[in-house]
This record gives sequence, structure tokens and C-alpha cells, in this order.
Amino acid sequence: MNRRSFLLGSAAIAVFTGVVISRRLTIAGPALAESFEITRTEAEWRTVLSDAQFAVLRQEDTERPWTSPLLQEHRKGVFHCAGCDLGAYASETKYDSGTGWPSFWEALPNAVGTKVDSALLMTRTEVHCRRCGGHFGHIFDDGPPPTGKRHCINGLALSFRPATA
Repeated sequence: MNRRSFLLGSAAIAVFTGVVISRRLTIAGPALAESFEITRTEAEWRTVLSDAQFAVLRQEDTERPWTSPLLQEHRKGVFHCAGCDLGAYASETKYDSGTGWPSFWEALPNAVGTKVDSALLMTRTEVHCRRCGGHFGHIFDDGPPPTGKRHCINGLALSFRPATA
């Protein structure tokens, strides 16, 4: 190993470590600063959520694309927060964005909150449940009319309740 390889390798490790640390600080910092109507301890959340749901909703993880059964959900109804059951998205606002995650062009009124997410060396708008703070996903400006927004949502963060006839 020469000096150049050592320095490049060390720099890569330092950048990776910085991204991981900043991601953890981003997750812990703002989430702790904001208060929500529904709060639970980590142990309590783990009793009501699966391990995968806990990772997404409470640790801001992202599910693998194309894995959510909600991608194929086309019935009329409402998508609810999997953490606290707050109605979050109407089925009429769901569309196929081609990204591999359930996408919506608008949330229900008073259903979501947002914050700046500066993890992974980019700035995005993170969207979360306004009642329990559960991480849903991100909002992008490449959606369809009428809003031009794409709420790119982890299916694990939601449950679906069909409309009754």
C-alpha cells in the first residue's frame, strides 16, 4: 500500500463516518426537540410495531423499493399511520410514480408534518405523522398536478383501510 492509497482510503472512511454520524444526529436531534400528541418509549413502540416498521417509523430507515404490498393497493379508502392510526392519505391522491414506493400528490388536512433532512449529503423535505412523529418518507417537487408534489412514502409506515360502501 502506498501513501496515496492510504490517504484516499482514510478520507473515504472519514466521509462515510461523518455521514453516518450526521444521520444519527439528524434523527435524534429534531425528533427529540418536537413534541407529539402520542409519545411512547422505545420499548412501547417495539410492542406495537414490527421490527421493519420500527426501523422506518422510529429510526427513519427506508424500505427496499418495489417491496410494499401497498404499491398494488387501488381500492378507495384511506392510508393510515401504522404507528398511531391517524388517517394520512386518501386513495384518490395515490398515483404510480414508477419509483418503487407508494406515492401521493397530497396528504389529508392536518395529517403530516415536515422537517429539513440534511442526511446523505443532500437536503430533502422529510414527511412524518403530525400526531406521533413517525417517519413516512420524503416530499419531492416532481409530482403530478394539481400540487406538483410527490410524497414518496414507505409502505411500512402506512396501513390501508378500505372505504365502506
